[in-house]
Amino acid sequence: MQPVVLVTGASSGIGSALCKRLLREDAGVRLCLACRSMQKAAATKAVLLAAHPAAQVTLVRLDVSSLESVLRAASEIQCRKAVHMLSTAEGLITQEDCITADGLQAVFETNLFGHFILIRQLEPLLCCLEKPSLLIWTSSSNARKSAFSLTDYQHSKGKEPYSSSKYATDLASVALNKHFNKQGLYSSVVCPGLVMTNLTYGILPSFFWKLLMPIMWIIRFFTKTYTLTPYNGAEAQVWLFKQKPESLDALMKYHSCTSPMGKNYVESRKVDVEEETAEIFYQKLLELEKYVLARLNAPLSPK
Repeated sequence: MQPVVLVTGASSGIGSALCKRLLREDAGVRLCLACRSMQKAAATKAVLLAAHPAAQVTLVRLDVSSLESVLRAASEIQCRKAVHMLSTAEGLITQEDCITADGLQAVFETNLFGHFILIRQLEPLLCCLEKPSLLIWTSSSNARKSAFSLTDYQHSKGKEPYSSSKYATDLASVALNKHFNKQGLYSSVVCPGLVMTNLTYGILPSFFWKLLMPIMWIIRFFTKTYTLTPYNGAEAQVWLFKQKPESLDALMKYHSCTSPMGKNYVESRKVDVEEETAEIFYQKLLELEKYVLARLNAPLSPK
């Protein structure tokens, strides 16, 4: 069976670059692009098929900041026989926050909880001992322990929701490995480095970036994590795609790096996570899942 890869946020940035690179690695891979905008998703699909006419590319509407959208997408995806890799490329890069229609903190729901619910709903497709599956969470070097609190894991009272959500991502990945490795599901976190995408450009006015870009290209000669382009930023995801999930270290974060001469490579670094804290947080996620799904009259994980 050819691998089935589900990519959230696949219509632009790292998600789009990942899809292109996966098809170059394996033209037989079956891609499912999960995007908020179906118009942008269709445009991305057209680009992929132009380069790989025989590629199998499907689309599903998904907004991870809306649990109703997540549940609808999961229901549509469940018609497939398996999902061998799920990569979370959709997210928010901001230290400003707001409340979603679900009553959750937007950065927390978009960067972590929406994906967590999607994974829980897709457990029957992801858990397979005969052919293990891999979750790839997009984390960050800005995932700081000091920004996270178990008593305020949505970061409603803090000022660093992005940093908190990315540390929460690291915790969730560690806990998922503990609970699902024996069922054939493995989880890893990656850091794409500093990549210029639509999300990044939204942080500052465009004229600032025009002034900064020449400087940033110079800095790249001295800083390997300045990957700058989505193609380079997807290096860690592509590398993980080629590994056996069971061979990966659950306590490592895989960083996309670019040398001064433009060569891409992957560097692994241990995450600053205590397994006990990861387990406590995981149980809190399960409690929140139960609460929000009951409010939506939706079932828990179908497994």
